[in-house]
Amino acid sequence: MLPDFQFYAIAIPAVLLVGFSKGGMGEALSLMGVPLLSLAVSPVQAAALLLPILIAMDLVSLWMWRQHGDTKTLTMLLPGALVGIAIGWATSAYVPRDALRLIIGVITVLFVLRYAYNVWRARRGIVIPAKPHRPLQASFLGSFAGYGSFVAHAGGPPFQIYALPLKLQPREYTGTMVRFFAILNAVKLIPYFALGQLDLSNLTTSMTLFPLAMLATMTGAWVVRRMQPQVFYPFMYTMAFLAGLKLAYDGLIVLAMGS
Repeated sequence: MLPDFQFYAIAIPAVLLVGFSKGGMGEALSLMGVPLLSLAVSPVQAAALLLPILIAMDLVSLWMWRQHGDTKTLTMLLPGALVGIAIGWATSAYVPRDALRLIIGVITVLFVLRYAYNVWRARRGIVIPAKPHRPLQASFLGSFAGYGSFVAHAGGPPFQIYALPLKLQPREYTGTMVRFFAILNAVKLIPYFALGQLDLSNLTTSMTLFPLAMLATMTGAWVVRRMQPQVFYPFMYTMAFLAGLKLAYDGLIVLAMGS
């Protein structure tokens, strides 16, 4: 039995926001999906409903960004991310997700504040070069992204912390991000099924939202493709900052209420 009108009145805006994010418009929009959908169903069910939709969006994004992506960045981040998913699966019953949201949020906000400082330095004539690949940092942030993606759908900020300073071309950055999270979401299907978070009822409900998800993803990609680097990077750092604030706020509020 499909949910009622009240559910879709909340689910449709949630899917639109996640779809715009999947098109390349920034993690802050995606992070609103689960909290918004949680107004209609439980947070666990919200995450389970969104995972098949995320994978459907990934297929659209992979097609739209098929000619773009940086293989080196993927090979640096993916091994750690897969380890992070495995750790998240093994410890899912023991680790407080809200503490993780708070930690990721605070780190991301500090990262963006550092970027703002570098912008101020650049305006004073100090050149800030692109960073090279850093294997140790890639392993750590990759595992953090995989772990955060599994337990709290919050893998975007660690990815951004590593990838944004590389100063890839906007289309290469977006194509890399799309491939990274498409792989993570596909891998997450296995532990989600094992934990019983995906059933026929949730899958049927998710399928009713697929057409809207496709449209939102294509719209997001259309916008990003038309952004110049001088617009794209300030926009992405702003989205990362908003995502960090949202994660920190959510984690802090829940932890404070529980204390």
